[in-house]
Order: sequence, then structure tokens, then C-alpha cells
Amino acid sequence: MPVEVIIILFVILVLAVIASCIRIVPQAYAYVVERLGGYQATWDVGLHFKLPLIDKVAKRVLLKEQVADFPPQPVITKDNVTMKIDTVVFFQITDPKLYTYGVENPLIAIENLTATTLRNIIGDLELDETLTSREIINAKMRQILDDATDPWGIKVNRVELKNIIPPAAIQEAMEKQMKAERERREAILIAEGQKKSAILVAEGNKESAILVAEGEKEAAILRAEAKKEAMIKEAEGEAEAIMRVQKARAEGIRYLKDAAPTTEVLQLRSMEAFEKAADGQATKIIIPSEIQGIAGLTKSLSEVLKD
Repeated sequence: MPVEVIIILFVILVLAVIASCIRIVPQAYAYVVERLGGYQATWDVGLHFKLPLIDKVAKRVLLKEQVADFPPQPVITKDNVTMKIDTVVFFQITDPKLYTYGVENPLIAIENLTATTLRNIIGDLELDETLTSREIINAKMRQILDDATDPWGIKVNRVELKNIIPPAAIQEAMEKQMKAERERREAILIAEGQKKSAILVAEGNKESAILVAEGEKEAAILRAEAKKEAMIKEAEGEAEAIMRVQKARAEGIRYLKDAAPTTEVLQLRSMEAFEKAADGQATKIIIPSEIQGIAGLTKSLSEVLKD
């Protein structure tokens, strides 16, 4: 074989060995490197070199947060009710070395640890508490799993009870209970509606009665004021009439006084006054002596005039 061919083959072999010793670690990954079967180093993101035939990449570790959805696990509550619970675990690898050498199969280990922890927690709770205490169960499970997986280089961020499946008989009883509860709430809402309606009607009747009473009160006040004004007007009219009569009498007396009547004229006016008085119902009239004298005088004058 020519020397040139040997040299070319040697160069190709050297390049292939150098290329196999170059490793580029991508983002969110870490490489665990072993040298002669023992742990050597953990490579982070970037370019790395290893010794040929001595170093090897033992494990490629994903550093992203991962989700493990485990199948439903049968559990028994404190009041001896068997149910199935489906759990979801959110975890993240924080130490690639511990994750590589801490446990043989981390996911199977987390699944088994989740099942046993769930059984322990649910075993201390009754059915109703299990159905209404999801947040408490999630918090307890996360704390227990996080503490248990620390030696494996795993951090448990969150645990969720995805689904709780009680027995068929329990489900049927719960549905009946929920139906009865809905009917009870519906009856309460109807009763409250009727109560509010009755209150509104009563308030409307009350307001109507108040308005009617106020209207009657105002009408009575107006009638009283009108009657008062009528009586005042009537009294004022009577007072004015009396004033006018008195004024007329005063005017007559003044005119009579200004005319300076004689005694005979006054006596004649007195006779006229008694003549008017005689037109009434009186059966006896007492005439003063002075007027009797005038009457005689009047009679004498009448006879003289006849002659």
C-alpha cells in the first residue's frame, strides 16, 4: 500500500476521533460524563471536549419542568369508601448527578411514591372531606414528595388531583343529593320571590292608602277654608249692611238736625213711628201723653180743614 494512502487514512481516523470527542450541549440540557466508569463531570450548555476511549456521556438530562400524569390509583377513605384518584405531578430536575445515580428509574419511583403518599393521606379523611379538601391534599402531597425526591435531584413543584372517581352507588347518591339541594334552593328562591312580591304589594297598598288619606285631608282643609272664607264674607256683608243702615240713620238724624224741626214736626214723626209699630202683632200700645196731645191737635186741624 502506498505511503500516501496510509497517511490519508491516518488523517481521516484522527479527524474522526477528534470529532467524536467534541460535544455541544443544547439549552435546557445537562450531560453527565463518566471517566473509566466513574463520575467525572456535569456539562452545562456550550462546547465541551472529552478524552477518546476514556470519557463517555453517561446520561443526557432534561432540565425543563416535566409533567407526569399517572393512571388512577385505588384508595380507601377513613369511612371505608373505595375510590380512584388520578394525579398529575409537575417536577423539575435540579441536580443531574443525583438524578443519574440516585434511583434506578426516577419516573417509576415518583409514581409509586405518589400512590403510597396518596393512600396515606386519603386514609385519614372521610369521603366528604376528600371531595372538598383538594387544595389541602395537593399541598400535603407536594410537601411529602418534594422532601422524598431531594436525594434524587428532583424538585416537585406542584401536585394536582386530576380526577376523583367515587363508586357508582356513591355517585348516584350524590346526584340525588345534589338534585334535592337544587330543588330546595329553587323552592327557597320561589318563596323569597313571593315574599318580596307580597311586600311590594303591601307597600304599594300602604302608599296608595297614604295618598288617599292625604288627598282627603287636603280636601277637608280646602272645604274648611272655603267655609271659613264664606262665613267671613257673610259676616263682612252683614257688618257692611249694618254700617250702611247706621250710616243712613246717622245721615237722617244729621239732616233732621240741620233742618231745625219744630216741636210739632217732631211729634208728627213720632206718630208715624207709632203708626208703623201698630202694623205689627202687638195688641196694646202705650202712647205718651205728649203724643196724645198731638193726636188731639191733629184731629182739631182735620175738622177745621173739613169746615
